[in-house]
Amino acid sequence: MTLVGAVQAGSKAFDTPATMDKLESLVVEGAELGIELLVFPEAFVGGYPKGHGFGAVVGTRSGEGRDWFRRHHDSAIEIPGHESDRIAALAEEHRMDLVVGVIERDGGTLYCTVVFYGRDGLLLGKHRKLMPTGSERLIWGFGDGSTMPVVQTPVGRLGAAICWENYLPMYRTSLYAKGLQIWCAPTVDDRERWSATMRHIAIEGRCFVVSANQFAKRSDYPDDYETGFGDDADTVLIGGGSCIVDPDGEFLVPPHRDGEAILAADVDLDEIVRGKFDLDVVGHYARPDVFQLNVDERPQLPVSATRPDVEPR
Repeated sequence: MTLVGAVQAGSKAFDTPATMDKLESLVVEGAELGIELLVFPEAFVGGYPKGHGFGAVVGTRSGEGRDWFRRHHDSAIEIPGHESDRIAALAEEHRMDLVVGVIERDGGTLYCTVVFYGRDGLLLGKHRKLMPTGSERLIWGFGDGSTMPVVQTPVGRLGAAICWENYLPMYRTSLYAKGLQIWCAPTVDDRERWSATMRHIAIEGRCFVVSANQFAKRSDYPDDYETGFGDDADTVLIGGGSCIVDPDGEFLVPPHRDGEAILAADVDLDEIVRGKFDLDVVGHYARPDVFQLNVDERPQLPVSATRPDVEPR
């Protein structure tokens, strides 16, 4: 049995140093509980700009909106970089595998990303969100097939789907085919129906699911932050609902909606094998004679250069 955990907490939006301090305190708290794998929500480092329009309507963007994008860009982190190095050091210090949702800055483009750090402090992999949802496409770029890892840890084989990626059946299948055992679902979807998706994935993939959502109030955002939610500091912008599910679709920890928390549960990987006795969707329950999935995992670079093998004299 291994103790795994989901962080339900909000970041300090547009204040990455304060968010990093909060992340550290949560890792320390998780270590005191004996947690060996801790999953953080989507966009925990870098912040999720809930309700902001960035001054955009069809055909035009405002100067004020551009400046808010600059602030979002400034709050993002680079991989490798100072903040990612700090996450690595925390993983090593506390002998804990960490899965953290971040906003990644790569040049002028931002990506909604999940980073996997092993308890030895090494970056095991990262996943960039393949399909930002709705207005997220205005501020974030698209990941490609080169960042869809399933990584081996002492806890088990981990992979991640960010928020509505969990609704992509072909992406799910690609992770199942890599032998995923613990499905990490960083999200900001706080709807009641979200938990049904988590239970479905657990049953379909015969895997454990750890879903980590933010719980954020208006007070977690700057005073000059404009949304349609008003200015009451206690207004809840993201309402949690984090949960942990076993391979039979049963809640080990039911959806939590009562503020910030670290949710924890023991997992037994033998339950996965027991479940696959009658359902293995990429094995004996598949029909490759009828259905096949081809996945392109090459980096899709906008610019590539071909250089001569021998430099001219």
